[in-house]
Amino acid sequence: MWLIVSLLVLTTAFLSRNKIQRCFYIFMKTYKRDLRGCVAFLKLRIVLWWWEKRNYTIPKLFSRLVESDPDKIALYCEDIAWTYQQVNECSNQIANYFKNQGFKKGDCVALLLENRLEYPCIWLGLSKIGVVTALINTNLMNDPLLHSFNVAKSKAVIFGDNHAKVIENVMNKFKLKLYQLHEAGNEKNVLPGCITLTAELNTISKEDPEEVSTSSRHPVVYIYTSGTTGLPKAAIITHIRFIFMTTAFNFMARLTKNDIIYNPLPLYHTAGGMVGIGQMLIHGQASVIRKKFSASNYWSDCEKYKCTVAQYVGEICRYVLAAPKKEPFNHCVRAIFGNGLKAQIWNEFVKSFNIKEVYEFYGATEGISNIINIDSTPGCIGFIPRYASFLYPMLLIKCDILTGEPLRDNNGFCIKCGVDEPGLVITKINPNHPFQSFKGYADKKATNAKVLENVFSEGDKYFNSGDILVMDEFGYFYFKDRTGDTFRWKGENVSTSEVEAIISNILNLNDAVVYGVEIPNTDGRAGMAAIVDTNNTLDFDALSKGLRENLPSYAIPVFVRVMKSLPITGTYKLKKVDLQNECYDIEKISDQIYFYDNKSKAYTELTKSLYKEIINGRINV
Repeated sequence: MWLIVSLLVLTTAFLSRNKIQRCFYIFMKTYKRDLRGCVAFLKLRIVLWWWEKRNYTIPKLFSRLVESDPDKIALYCEDIAWTYQQVNECSNQIANYFKNQGFKKGDCVALLLENRLEYPCIWLGLSKIGVVTALINTNLMNDPLLHSFNVAKSKAVIFGDNHAKVIENVMNKFKLKLYQLHEAGNEKNVLPGCITLTAELNTISKEDPEEVSTSSRHPVVYIYTSGTTGLPKAAIITHIRFIFMTTAFNFMARLTKNDIIYNPLPLYHTAGGMVGIGQMLIHGQASVIRKKFSASNYWSDCEKYKCTVAQYVGEICRYVLAAPKKEPFNHCVRAIFGNGLKAQIWNEFVKSFNIKEVYEFYGATEGISNIINIDSTPGCIGFIPRYASFLYPMLLIKCDILTGEPLRDNNGFCIKCGVDEPGLVITKINPNHPFQSFKGYADKKATNAKVLENVFSEGDKYFNSGDILVMDEFGYFYFKDRTGDTFRWKGENVSTSEVEAIISNILNLNDAVVYGVEIPNTDGRAGMAAIVDTNNTLDFDALSKGLRENLPSYAIPVFVRVMKSLPITGTYKLKKVDLQNECYDIEKISDQIYFYDNKSKAYTELTKSLYKEIINGRINV
């Protein structure tokens, strides 16, 4: 407390009387928040320093939980529960089997699997022998899927029955070992050339494998992110980064070992697979997972498993809020955590479901810009005390909002933003510090693209988040927008360049541009494509079929605008922003616009009546 007061006194010594009064007002409004955050942050730094000094990895921390309470429930999944001992034994079988198969430290195995009890056990087991697991997005197919295997230099793929067809469609394009994990009773449906992993594991020892010397800074998993452009990128997650992300949330949210966490999110994502599952692996909280998210079962699941904490992403909150409500609610959930809970529905959500605490956090899978909202301020994604910002080197700089390019002064250095001024989020890179060490992606070129140099002095380096935030006078941060060619829809990032390339391949058209547009009462931006069709030969059946075969459902453009030509600048660059501003308003646009109907899986012409139904939220998009 004395440190905060001292900093405040030094800061106000140079201010006018009015500003001093305002500073004290801000201090009185935020000191409880700041004190709590600083204590948790200091505790986090000490614990991470100690664990890294002792070279603790995820398997080592997990083994302590197994030794202390082997019979405690670790995982629940659809009426089945596994103890810490069972999770350990399953991971040991994976480790022993793949070691016998010749896999060694530094190799990579891709995992394409739905949420199930074995999921975290597989990558945990592989990490025990130093093998890195690439956690593949289960929505991917064809070229994006192949790219994900290749960019991680995978030597094998473990996949489930549900993804056998997807693997079969591409297996003639790679030479990887294939291991199929079966559902009970489905052992006969094996792809040609695949090893039946379920049967193989039945004969493998459950004893701990021989210890492999692994550094806490060695990669443990690759988690994919679309980034700002192009195909999925494999973000490198080291043991210490995984531990940091998991522990930071644990301390800030003040979780205890008695907490049971409801985690309906996909386990290939950072939120579900790292922040969520990490609580079970490192801190002893039981985790409840589902094969597939269900809005109607969200609270009934929480009641069934007596969950005390629940996870979300923005879209989940909207779906749960819109689902038929069963009252009274008998759940035990005191807190929810995640990212993307919009300010517009924040208060309604917590009031409707009697939620006492909301921990909204901000951060990128590969990034080092991480903050959290610890006092449930609606719409806030995190905070940094303004009088103690030097403790955490994340800040906002002025930029071109349309391009995301930093603006520089006459000396060539970046310019810091003021209060309530939108800016690009950057964080100083320090390779020797677990908070600030940026490992980037498996692709070096993609890594370099996320680093800004000579920001405030010659030779300094900062991580470029690509996001636009704004900070108020209390040190609260609020999300504004994403830069680059990416928008977020259905809780997933969509790369416009990837969708544009697929459209061109399907229709053999030279010009097609994709962008995100807002729809009232929805989160994120829906995809919209403007396609040039000079000869009136656009085949919508072929377009919708091709998109379904090559893109996950969330990436299929919701709207298509047919044009004779696309607007370009004097340097022949497409004016995507102009198209985005015009949106899909048929009152202002003379071009024909088409709407993708989720029920019929086809495009239909957007009429005035259909437009009004979409705007008024009467049609599910």
